[in-house]
Amino acid sequence: MAIKLSSKIVGYSVKKEEEEKPKVDEKVLDSEELEESNIVHMHEKLERPEMLLGSTYKIKTPLSEHSLYITINDVVLNPGTKHELRRPFEIFINSKNMDHFQWIVALTRIISAVFRKGGDATFLVDELRSVFDPRGGYFKKGGKYMPSLVAELGDAIEVHMKLIGLIKDDDLDEHQKKLIAEKRAQFAADQKKFDGKDDGSSFPAASQLCDKCSTKAVIKMDGCMTCLNCGDSKCG
Repeated sequence: MAIKLSSKIVGYSVKKEEEEKPKVDEKVLDSEELEESNIVHMHEKLERPEMLLGSTYKIKTPLSEHSLYITINDVVLNPGTKHELRRPFEIFINSKNMDHFQWIVALTRIISAVFRKGGDATFLVDELRSVFDPRGGYFKKGGKYMPSLVAELGDAIEVHMKLIGLIKDDDLDEHQKKLIAEKRAQFAADQKKFDGKDDGSSFPAASQLCDKCSTKAVIKMDGCMTCLNCGDSKCG
């Protein structure tokens, strides 16, 4: 359809379809910003609450006739919100053995100070577990090798950090668990057939020490050294 223009064209513009912008509720936005600004993070000036949640771990080593009891207390940050976190706040070690009282008190105070400082405190696990006793380590129940008493303290801290979700537990997948169970059952049957007895231990008596998980659970199956605890294998 032709349209006749009766006047001169002095300018023009292209009409664009206006995009409908979603309306944002200002009240909801203000509440979210207020919640974000009120998030409490772990820092050294955080005051100790009157009540803390905690867990106690028992350590029995061949180095002493008395057990060690490790208590780790946690503080709950931002309770009742989506930002709720449970973080370690302090650690105590109690025992009847007073031979190492001084360094135990010093160590617990330093670890507690690191907890309260904030940030990533998971590095403590690797630092403590890398301490070796010059007199030699020992095997704890289950066949896991501990190079020192300090290393077992780090092991207890790791267990607690996994409990509260600070360290993700690298569990074996279903395929690995099934493979280990089959290998273990096959080896146990062969051993029982060979010597006619079962010693009832957690892992076979002829097991070797695993370099990955420090557990005496490595056996030779199908010409390949395989760990029955963590699944580590020289054949991949």
